[in-house]
Amino acid sequence: MPTFTFQDIFKSSFLERLDAVSLPDAAIALALAFCLGLFIFLVYKKCYAGVMYAPSFGVTIIALTLITTLLILAVTSNIVLSLGMVGALSIVRFRTAIKEPMDIAFLFWAIAAGIVLAAGLIPLAVVGSLFVGVVLLVFSRQKNGESPYILVVHCADQDVEGQVRALVEARVRRLNLKSKSVAPGQIELNYEVRLRDADTEFVNELGAMEGVGNVVLVSYNGDYMG
Repeated sequence: MPTFTFQDIFKSSFLERLDAVSLPDAAIALALAFCLGLFIFLVYKKCYAGVMYAPSFGVTIIALTLITTLLILAVTSNIVLSLGMVGALSIVRFRTAIKEPMDIAFLFWAIAAGIVLAAGLIPLAVVGSLFVGVVLLVFSRQKNGESPYILVVHCADQDVEGQVRALVEARVRRLNLKSKSVAPGQIELNYEVRLRDADTEFVNELGAMEGVGNVVLVSYNGDYMG
């Protein structure tokens, strides 16, 4: 009577692929992916300019880098698996709304870093991530002085309106009238302004002017002043 070993009973392509990706290689790839994901998260935290910071999105960036690396490691080990993975992912639909356009760049960066790292192009993944991070940090520092604000001013009459415009034009970098509404005894002005050296002292001066009612300065990202 023939004897069967454990491997004979469970002999399959699954057992034959156990060493398709060595554990040391996988551990190194995942460790590097965690480091790159953490770096992307720190850059995101430094460059964030939205209304409400969500720590969960930063964790998502790290997890996405790790998951992408793990997925590509599996795909590169077997061509049949790669074809099946493409078919499986083609039916997945993600419906989470991305509120900030810059978040899309960070998500794609995390995916790209995981793909390049798992493909074995470690220098490209590291150097490329450093370069992208430096570029984002440099350009994020330019946003404060050029951030647009909406200035809402209530004036008593046309003469006060002229005084308000003259004062604001002298104190801001750029001034554009967005809308004007007139009611009995009141004129509401909505200006788009670009601040000069983050100077908002003119808002206090407007509020102290005779004939000027409520004054509100609000940025496009929701910051309130006045």
